[in-house]
Amino acid sequence: MAILPIIEVPDPRLRLLSEPVEQVNDELRDLIADMFDTMYDAPGIGLAAIQVGIPKRVIVMDLQEEEDEEGKPIRAPRVFINPEIFDPAEEQSVYTEGCLSIPEQFADVERPARCRVKWLDEQGAAHDEIFEGLLATCIQHEMDHLEGIVFIDHLSRLKRDMILKKLAKARKAAA
Repeated sequence: MAILPIIEVPDPRLRLLSEPVEQVNDELRDLIADMFDTMYDAPGIGLAAIQVGIPKRVIVMDLQEEEDEEGKPIRAPRVFINPEIFDPAEEQSVYTEGCLSIPEQFADVERPARCRVKWLDEQGAAHDEIFEGLLATCIQHEMDHLEGIVFIDHLSRLKRDMILKKLAKARKAAA
C-alpha cells in the first residue's frame, strides 16, 4: 500500500464538502488501506479521506486504547463509510484534540459526550451504534472534516489565531 500526503491548513481542500460513496468496491478498499498506512505512519488515531485530498465520505480510525503484554498498542482499526450522526447527547465532554492537518497543535474542544452513528464498513455492511467517550469525540472530529470543518473552528477567534500563529512559526522554523 502507500503513504499518502496529508494536506494541512490553510489548504482550501480541507473546506470542501465530501461526497457520499456510491459503491463499496476494491478501489475504495485500496484507498482505505492507504489511509490506514498514512494514519499509522503519521502517527494518528483518525483520518478522513479529505485529509489526503479525496473528497469522499470515508473515515479510518484506530484508538489503540489497549496494550499487549509488552506494552505495545493493540490495533483495532475501524472504517466508516457514509457515516451519519444521530441523537447527540445534551451532556457535553471536553477532550484535548489535535489533528494531522494541523500538526503539533492541540486545544480543548467541547462536544456531545455521546452520539448514535450509522455507517457502512469496508464490506458494505450497515452498522448502527451508540458511541461515547473518546470514540464519540473522535468520530465527531473526523465527521467534521467531511463537512469542511477543522477542530480549531470550534475555538474562540483568539485561541484559533494563537494556534495558527504557532503553526506558522513552527513551519518557518522548519524551513
